Amino acid sequence: MKKIITTDKAPAPLGPYNQAILSGNTLYLSGQIAINPETGRLVLSDITSETMQIMQNLKAVLAAAGYTFEDVVKSSIFIVNMDDFSLINDVYGSFFNDEIAPARETVQVARLPKNVNVEISMIAEK
Repeated sequence: MKKIITTDKAPAPLGPYNQAILSGNTLYLSGQIAINPETGRLVLSDITSETMQIMQNLKAVLAAAGYTFEDVVKSSIFIVNMDDFSLINDVYGSFFNDEIAPARETVQVARLPKNVNVEISMIAEK
C-alpha cells in the first residue's frame, strides 16, 4: 500500500507527481529544485545557495514522513554544469557524515525544469 506524502514546507509539485510516496518502509522523494516554499521563487543567486535550498526542501519532505537524512539510502543528483560539482558536493555532504552517507550518482544533463542548475531526488528507508 502506498501513501502520498505532502508538506507546505517544501514547494508544491510543478506537474502530475507528488513530493514523495511512502511504500511500506521505503520513501521515494521526487526531485527537488531550489524553489523557496515561502515565496514560491527560485533561489538562483549562486550554486551553493541553490543547493542549500534543495537540501532544505528535501529535509522538509523527509520530516513530513517521519524520516531524516540518516534514513536516506540513495540519492540522485542532476547538474547542468559538472564544474559546479565540488560546490554542490560540499553543501550536500554537510547533511551527511561518512557513517550515514547514502549511495549516489551525479549526472550532467543538458537542461532541468525552470532552467535551474541542479536537481536532487532521494530514496529513504526505515
